[in-house]
Amino acid sequence: MRPFPDRLESAAAPGRAPVPLRAAWRRTLAGTLALLAIALLLGLALGQPAWTLAAAALVLLAWHGGRLHRMLADIDAHRAAPPRRGGKGVWNALAGLLRRDRAEMRARKRRLLDLLRAYRAAADALPDAVVVVDRDTLRILWSNRASTVLLGLHRPRDRGAPVVERLQPLPLARWLAAGRNAEPMHDARSPVDERVRLDLRLVPYSEDYWLLVARDVSKLLHLEQMRQDFVANVSHELRTPLTVVHGYLDMLDPEDMPEWQPMLEEMRRQSQRMTRLVEDLLTLSRLEARDSLPEETVAMAPMLAALRREAEAWSQGRHAIEVQDLAGCDLAGSGQELHSAFSNLVTNAVRYTPAGGRITIRFARDAGGGAVLSVQDTGQGIPAAHLPRLTERFYRVSGSRSRESGGTGLGLSIAKHVLGLHQARLEVESTVGQGSTFSCHFGPGRVRARHDGEAEPPAARQASH
Repeated sequence: MRPFPDRLESAAAPGRAPVPLRAAWRRTLAGTLALLAIALLLGLALGQPAWTLAAAALVLLAWHGGRLHRMLADIDAHRAAPPRRGGKGVWNALAGLLRRDRAEMRARKRRLLDLLRAYRAAADALPDAVVVVDRDTLRILWSNRASTVLLGLHRPRDRGAPVVERLQPLPLARWLAAGRNAEPMHDARSPVDERVRLDLRLVPYSEDYWLLVARDVSKLLHLEQMRQDFVANVSHELRTPLTVVHGYLDMLDPEDMPEWQPMLEEMRRQSQRMTRLVEDLLTLSRLEARDSLPEETVAMAPMLAALRREAEAWSQGRHAIEVQDLAGCDLAGSGQELHSAFSNLVTNAVRYTPAGGRITIRFARDAGGGAVLSVQDTGQGIPAAHLPRLTERFYRVSGSRSRESGGTGLGLSIAKHVLGLHQARLEVESTVGQGSTFSCHFGPGRVRARHDGEAEPPAARQASH
């Protein structure tokens, strides 16, 4: 198979090149004038110059008319007239141009067909199912070989069939109606085999056509489930030995053995850190195993007060803590999980802000009708290269600093999962040397009227310590 050409270039026609038009016009005009001159001389010799010129003109007109008729017939029949031997006039030049253009068109068609065959072969070789769908009618226009294995489509039988009807029981109607805003379906059952899990994506690559791409993610989901089960089981099994270790450490009194005091204190710190790590792993595993959370109206005024108390307890007077309640609304969701997410952001801000810094917890409405809870600090800031990976498990900007502060490296992962279950998102803005802002954005559907009946956002409630 030929490689894909970068473009369809013009092809040189086989055979000799056509006579240049300017020279052909000169030869035709010279021949016409010569014929009329001969007719005039003959007419003068016969004493009838007008009649002989008229006869010569009629002959020229008939000859040109005949050539024009033959050329139009050749064009209509899609054939190229053979060149006249020795012909160098304008009609022969025109025929040569037509032959050249027809040869170039045939070469372009051959290359276009080769290109289409190459693209179709490449699409057929893909392990992912690819289906071209008409945007207006939602009917199948083309599908590759993998679509038969993953989606149960058959060529050419299913060409023109409604894609929603043909791919039942996949919930495609509402998904396709979203068009360009359709979110990927990361875990969908294959219509062919329920054990096969698919990742579906809709790619609107033109105004008239959509590309439905389905990928088999069964192995990935199985491995992810095995990882989750392993982490959950190991974390659960570690609880018992850690409880025993804590018990024995509590029984040891440093006053009885002063020389062991530094070792006992370090053992207590490390065991407490491991306990927090186990608890965070269990929390993360529990969140990953759930698709939704029980919803209630979460009162934000008590929530903000609790976050302020926690920040002050962690700070021990080393920072200025400020809380701004500007939204005048509450949120719909799980109060326990939201408190866990917000608390992780607040404790991180306290941990990584030097003494004398300021931490601001702000709850306000956004322009789209939603609400935003942000935690801003004046700490060291985070380099831009680290921002995309902050919510990964155990990812640390500075490992030594995290260990010194007692962090587990899972707080932001927990916050991200909690927000995802609330259809919210976490945004991070940071400038090195100036500080960071972690913002939790909730959509309008999560906003509820405040229980105390405040219609207007209250003035900023601030508390400094």
